[in-house]
Amino acid sequence: MKIVIFGLSITSSWGNGHATTYRALARALHARGHEIVFFERDLEWYASNRDMPEPPFCKVHIYDAWTEACPQARRHLRDCDVALVGSYFPDGIAAIEEVLDSRAPVKVFYDIDTPITVSKLRSGDAEYLTRQQVSGFDLYFSFTGGPMLNELQARFGALRAVPLYCSFDPERYLFRPVARFRCDMSYMGTYAPDRQPKIEEFFCRPARSLPGKKFLLAGPQYPSDVRWPHNVRHIIHLEPRFHASFYSSSRLTLNVTRREMMLAGYSPSVRLFEAAACGATIVSDRWEGLDTFFVPAEEILLPDSPQDVVRYISEMDQAEIERIGRNAQQRVLAEHTAQRRAEQFEDYLGSVAANLREGDALSSRGHN
Repeated sequence: MKIVIFGLSITSSWGNGHATTYRALARALHARGHEIVFFERDLEWYASNRDMPEPPFCKVHIYDAWTEACPQARRHLRDCDVALVGSYFPDGIAAIEEVLDSRAPVKVFYDIDTPITVSKLRSGDAEYLTRQQVSGFDLYFSFTGGPMLNELQARFGALRAVPLYCSFDPERYLFRPVARFRCDMSYMGTYAPDRQPKIEEFFCRPARSLPGKKFLLAGPQYPSDVRWPHNVRHIIHLEPRFHASFYSSSRLTLNVTRREMMLAGYSPSVRLFEAAACGATIVSDRWEGLDTFFVPAEEILLPDSPQDVVRYISEMDQAEIERIGRNAQQRVLAEHTAQRRAEQFEDYLGSVAANLREGDALSSRGHN
């Protein structure tokens, strides 16, 4: 198949989780024989931080203005098999109109931010998708499962909303420890105001309680007035090629969920699967549906207080910590690799194509 994607970024992972998601999926689809064309607007903060400027598994069109990109987009839409628009695509509404007006056989919206998108749809905020456009897609892929899929269909008219969770490339995310990232606890994530209280609770407070332990945090955009404990080392940006070593070198790693995702539930982040793939033992906040991805106390640790985190670090047997990490690793290798996600992508598209053929056959019989 030829698959045309309009996405936030695939060339830069700076300050976003979209790039690693698109890379994993596009790489896996390319390995399965598909042609990938990716449209990305040339935004300054990505242009100055491109850690994969020329992905070898897809053709990237970087453009300055939609008027410049539109002729190329139309040319690719004329002979593609699948047209896909992702959430937060800067020219989302215009691109969706082009996709819906095209003759692309299968039209897909890929929501990497479903709880935020649904909140915008509820309020009428059409930043990158309007309520009227939702029903035009044959498939609505969602990073969030559970009840929100029903709302997308019943309230906003999605023809078929299905989960397509994030994934990881097992050839890149594997146990690969290095001395410079060695620590007792790590956290990786871009600054977000709604996440910061939990980082304070489950990361900074344990660090202050354990001054002899090493804590490592990686992520951009933290305000200058954030005061880290003296035993916390902050890396402003860590390129994806170092993520596996970062997670592999941590005794424990923290996962903190954005408020909208936590309220929606069933919204695992890509960092969660990547960390598990490296055998890291994850300490996470709680949200509905988490136990459908990992078994608490067997594949993930769920603290109720900073004291629980302190206990994990200072009292928990190292063999037990490693056992939990291995269990999580086995789980994600079985269920959440990019290859598995590419297979699900193909299966969903196949079912849509079958339905379209059936509809055409019924229509043809009706005219006879």
